[in-house]
Amino acid sequence: MNIIVGVSGMKVSNDPNDILSTYSLGSCIGVAIYDPYAKVAGMLHFMLPESSLDEVKAKTNPYMFADTGIPMLFKAAYQLGAKKKRMRVVVAGGSNVLDRNEFFNIGKRNDIAVRKIFHRNNVIMDYTDTGGSSNRTIKLAVKSGEIWIKVSGKGLKKL
Repeated sequence: MNIIVGVSGMKVSNDPNDILSTYSLGSCIGVAIYDPYAKVAGMLHFMLPESSLDEVKAKTNPYMFADTGIPMLFKAAYQLGAKKKRMRVVVAGGSNVLDRNEFFNIGKRNDIAVRKIFHRNNVIMDYTDTGGSSNRTIKLAVKSGEIWIKVSGKGLKKL
């Protein structure tokens, strides 16, 4: 079953029939994680780097922010038997789609936030596709761990 992870959403699954997908990653970032031993997959689509930007929204939707959403993604995967040391981690998005003058730099700030969080928690990214000015889509098959990233205008890449 195709499970869509919407903007400010997060899903984890250990059902081999599931494919997790997130679309239209512009300045937003998608984080896909997979434990090949436990066959647990997870995906987060966050919008902003820090929950301190809007603490009310952070309480109602912690997946909107990197600093609250990423830990929750990993914890949800752990509850299904995943282990951090076995995780395959892929990050995509963080582009400069709407902010052509780079006034807000949301995409870049989101990318920096992910890298800082992962560095502090000893998480190594297996693959990243961030920056630029293109939208991205990520798909992750729970059964095989196959990950596909589609970049607007550049086609599909299988990892």
